[in-house]
Amino acid sequence: MKNDFFSGMVSKINTFQKETTLSRPEFTERDLRSLRVFCAVAQANGFAAAEKQLHMSKASISRHVREVEETLGVRLCDRGPSGFELTQAGKVALDLAREALKALERIRPEIDAVRGVLSGTLSIGMVEHVITDADCHIPTALAAMLEEAPDVKVEITVMTFNDLDQALRERRVQIAIRGMYRRENAFNYQRLYVERHRMFVARRRARQARTLPLVYRSHPFVHDALGEYGFTRGPEASGLEAIAMLVSSGHYVGLLPQHYADSISRRFALTRVPGGPVYENTISAITEASRPASRAVELFLRLLERFHPAP
Repeated sequence: MKNDFFSGMVSKINTFQKETTLSRPEFTERDLRSLRVFCAVAQANGFAAAEKQLHMSKASISRHVREVEETLGVRLCDRGPSGFELTQAGKVALDLAREALKALERIRPEIDAVRGVLSGTLSIGMVEHVITDADCHIPTALAAMLEEAPDVKVEITVMTFNDLDQALRERRVQIAIRGMYRRENAFNYQRLYVERHRMFVARRRARQARTLPLVYRSHPFVHDALGEYGFTRGPEASGLEAIAMLVSSGHYVGLLPQHYADSISRRFALTRVPGGPVYENTISAITEASRPASRAVELFLRLLERFHPAP
């Protein structure tokens, strides 16, 4: 069965190859490892970044990518002083290779499911600090998941909002847990709980809060606060910890989830900005609509629903 899946990948890549050149050798199963290396390099956006991930030398990585290029008869990427960038042919090959490699990874879990056993990998991406919210019961759902399906390997990665969407589209994660600021037809959304965001300031500067700049990050709520509430834009920060650090200095105001600000206030005296905006962010489990859900994903979504009942 593994060969059947691989044959489909070989057929697709060979079709692309024949459109570019008819004089190159056929793509064979022996090139599978080189394809995996190429995908890892593209995902890491460069050879140097892929070294630690693959535990391989740059020379060895380069050899694998070169072998794929020689087989396909096209250049897959440009690498040099100006940086790493996929060619158009490289983008096509990457999409086809990812699709095929994901199919190969599903063989064992699907066969195990026929036997009544769940296995494989459950890859989850989530935004930072969700666990500090009292309404977050994801750890409870994970515990139940591992009890019901101990052979499933769970992988969790913390990412930014934009990186999560990209990871879903590239199928690097199966489930993304983040706020539902807007709905897209490409994704399915399962509501978990509501997270409230408020404007905070160091308590000693509460009276001057309206005159202080707002710490900026690319976020829908921050954009609304700047446009609708008249705050001036302050320094840019990446991540909640950086925002909290600047707010705690007393020179800025910042938008933070209530639960996270409460945990910071135990050490640094933060308070809500008087008359400041309040935003509700529906934290959701998000999956790609066009991607068939594995049995492990289906089980975890059911468990998330069980432990996060609708209000």
